[in-house]
Amino acid sequence: MKQILSACYSTGAFLQFWEVLLGAFYTLMLSHVLVSAQGCDNPPAVAHGYHTIPTTIFGMKKDEAVYKCEEGYTLVGEEKLFCHSSRWSPAAPQCKAQCLKPVIDHGKLSVDQDEYVEHEIITVQCDSGYGLVGSQSIACTENRTWHPKVPKCEWEYLEDCEPVREGEKLMRCLPNLEEIKLALELYKLSLEVKLLELQVDKEKKDK
Repeated sequence: MKQILSACYSTGAFLQFWEVLLGAFYTLMLSHVLVSAQGCDNPPAVAHGYHTIPTTIFGMKKDEAVYKCEEGYTLVGEEKLFCHSSRWSPAAPQCKAQCLKPVIDHGKLSVDQDEYVEHEIITVQCDSGYGLVGSQSIACTENRTWHPKVPKCEWEYLEDCEPVREGEKLMRCLPNLEEIKLALELYKLSLEVKLLELQVDKEKKDK
């Protein structure tokens, strides 16, 4: 008899436990349905980005949205939005393009970093003795390129440096050291001839 009563008591306690558990689950489900009925529309779309809506342990969607950006774009703003009073808040973030650092030999950038955000503008300053070819200011565009195109810094040849430039051209064209030496000797000889011609012209003018 005691065993039967004990079994009945255990069964009753077990059923009571499940009754409480199911009641709590029903209340939770009902509250979620009520909230969802008064909830928000789909979260706002973001160009070059996407959102996910997390779920609870019961598989129900939470009233929040988490935003991510596509590769090559960076998130500007809040990563998470929450549904309150049928509206998503705070404001939706943006996914802005990232431009790689432009490589400019013999030049410096006004802002030196590995990546730049869409619409960011930088200026280029050439080293001493080099002149800028192109626009001094460039901007990172939404398609991850620079506009106008990245400028160059080229060596500015002064009039007195013209012989140096000609010698440099010769050295680029010759394949080995012996030919370079021969070319330099010939070039030296041509300079001496020019010098003699200048002296002759000067003497003629002085007479």
